[in-house]
Amino acid sequence: MNTPPSTGLLAGRRILVTGAARGLGFAFAQALCEQGARLAMADLREELLAQSVARLCAQGFEAHGFGLDAGDPQSIALCAQQAVQALGGLDGLVNNAAVTDSGGKGMDDIGLDKWDQVMNVNVRGVWLMTRACRAALRGSGRGAIVNLASDTALWGAPNLMAYVASKGAVMAMTRSMARELGADGITINAVAPGLVLVEATEYVPEHRHRLYIDQRALQREQRPEDVSGAVVYALSDGARFVTGQVLPVNGGFVMH
Repeated sequence: MNTPPSTGLLAGRRILVTGAARGLGFAFAQALCEQGARLAMADLREELLAQSVARLCAQGFEAHGFGLDAGDPQSIALCAQQAVQALGGLDGLVNNAAVTDSGGKGMDDIGLDKWDQVMNVNVRGVWLMTRACRAALRGSGRGAIVNLASDTALWGAPNLMAYVASKGAVMAMTRSMARELGADGITINAVAPGLVLVEATEYVPEHRHRLYIDQRALQREQRPEDVSGAVVYALSDGARFVTGQVLPVNGGFVMH
């Protein structure tokens, strides 16, 4: 087994990242490993996940891959159990898995099946994974959770109603969970990226990309690595007294 770095902000931390096979999830996994973490990576795309795990292991990091359907309660429970077993405990959780392809339709045209899928994965999935990992995070004594939200829920992006509603719910749940998890010494915060250049946003029309660039204080496209620093911070000792917060990371498109 490869040995992760013995130094870094997250040296020796055992962290589970969901939706980790590609895009933001893999960028988080890479950054966490570079800061010394030992990782469990979960995703619905198991073949792609195996390739992503192999990429990290080839760099000398420790990473384990587990299948996860974030819309299936049994799959969530099994994934959490496997991650804790593989790592020997859990210090951190990144709830990143989400359905993002619900855009391009007005509120009158969203299908009920799509609405339910988005809510089951993006909202219920975050709740169930957090619940499944709670005991292990409590046992860590320094448990930390990061929920991936979105700045679309802060400015009310149109033609994206199901996704926007789900991410607004994630922000609200983060605050409520912070009250309940505080007694366990577990912190939980939400990171709300803007429009990031990843596979999951390839469907977004050019005019929406241009809107973000033109209205940001930092006028350029947002890349996955722009978000990773906030996730690393929220999982580190530097954020041990920060909980229930929403941190927009969008170049100043929304200032919250």
